[in-house]
Amino acid sequence: MNAITTYTNARDPNSPLEIVPVTGTIGAEIRGVTLSGDLDAATVQAIKDAVVRHKVVFFRDQHELDDARHEGFASLFGDPVAHPTVPVAEGSRYLLELDSKEGYAASSWHTDVTFVDAYPKGSILRAITIPEAGGDTLWANGETAYEGLPEPLRQLVNNLWATHSNLYDYAAILSGAKDDAARERLSQYRNVFASTVYETEHPVVRVHPVSGQRSLLVGHFVKQFVGLNQAESSALFQILQDHITKPENVVRWRWRAGDVAFWDNQSTQHRAVSDFGLQRRTLRRATVNGEVPVAIDGRRSRIVRKEKATQYEPA
Repeated sequence: MNAITTYTNARDPNSPLEIVPVTGTIGAEIRGVTLSGDLDAATVQAIKDAVVRHKVVFFRDQHELDDARHEGFASLFGDPVAHPTVPVAEGSRYLLELDSKEGYAASSWHTDVTFVDAYPKGSILRAITIPEAGGDTLWANGETAYEGLPEPLRQLVNNLWATHSNLYDYAAILSGAKDDAARERLSQYRNVFASTVYETEHPVVRVHPVSGQRSLLVGHFVKQFVGLNQAESSALFQILQDHITKPENVVRWRWRAGDVAFWDNQSTQHRAVSDFGLQRRTLRRATVNGEVPVAIDGRRSRIVRKEKATQYEPA
């Protein structure tokens, strides 16, 4: 077992980049880099290192980053992949559009696409239209969360597995819609999102493939913990989620149009804050293909269900 390490989110004196930490545990702004698919190898490696170290990095004023450059930039870090069920944004090859034109956005803590086995290792989100006020995004550090667990809880989760599914309970999301029309649009999106049903078993503690650090892997795609009933799962899930999302583990980013966030999807959760009413909020996201997670004991995640849905099945 690795020793517990306590660290601060400090500047890295060995990086060639200008990196300014945003909080003491997660998040940093990288300055002086114009993003594109033409960055030199040294800059790409420095960004990779910064993402692993800081969990999420931010770039301001990337106004020249259109869809093609966004996709080109993502390809420098691995194989970009489209969302497994939601169609790509119009005019792009694999970008996912997050557009709140109906005046509503789902807001819940998650790690991207954990209902598949080799879910993305990184996500790159570009802000296009941002509300005058509100619409921030939060990220939580799963590594500092793991390190901060009380020893009895750490021993419990070290050997625990969870089933993740894209058939999570949409009832709470739909109940937050403004009117019947909004609920209908969300219901239609839900049926697209779960058009293919996935269930995958992941370790609750994942070992990072680059750093070797351990992090908590939960989030809203968790359906149930393996070996626990639904009531036990719900109680434990709430304990772990509350712990991960403590303010000490979280960074909050106030978007401006042209901003880009690049996060390590292997060690974080994130949540969009739905506090902007009827204002427009439009972003596009690229994701980079990841590896199948490995548990402390070396076992790997596995898909237990993948099939076309005949109708929506509430989780």
